This record gives sequence, structure tokens and C-alpha cells, in this order.
Amino acid sequence: MARKQGGGMTVAEAGRMGGRLVSEKYGPEFYERIGKKGGSSTATKYGPEFFGRIGKKGGKAVTAKYGPGHFEKIGRKGGQKVADLIERAKSLENEKPAPNERATEEREEREETAAGS
Repeated sequence: MARKQGGGMTVAEAGRMGGRLVSEKYGPEFYERIGKKGGSSTATKYGPEFFGRIGKKGGKAVTAKYGPGHFEKIGRKGGQKVADLIERAKSLENEKPAPNERATEEREEREETAAGS
């Protein structure tokens, strides 16, 4: 967008600046609250099936843009990410003893120290 004569901001710049200031002032919870209000009022006005209709419309647009294999591709990518995270958590779990085992080890160390005194 072109700047106004005199060095003023474009509409896009003003919008970005306003959004940043609101975000800093109210935090992410603000956006969650207004999003829920908007969703509730939309469901009241158009009915809950409205979201299904617009979801299908969006899905068709994405398929037209990226091809029929797109959702399969991103589904596999997401599934692989979850599998990697699970594997990572399991390996971290195996590295450190469980809380009960840790308490037992600490008690045994104290008993050994006390017996040696």
C-alpha cells in the first residue's frame, strides 16, 4: 500500500501496530475469550452445522490448491512427529529412576552412611 502524503501509516501498518498493542495490553487470553464469543454467536445465528459446511468448503479449496494427497501427507507428518515425541519421552523415562525407586535409593544411601558412622 502506498503511504499517504505527509508520511502517515498505511492501513496495514496501522492494523499491525494496533494488533500488537492490544496483544501486549491484554495477552493471549483476550483473543481466546473473544474467539469463543464469536464462535458462540455464529453458532446461535447460523446453527452448529454451519461450521461443518464452511469446513468442507475450506477442505475443498485446500484440495484444489495442493492436490488430493495433501491431507494424507500432512497427516503422516503429524503422526510421525507424535511418534518421535513418544519415543523421546520413553527414552528420557528410562534414563532416570521412577520416584519410588529414587526414594528407596536415597533411603539405602542414608542407612549405609549411618551404619558407617
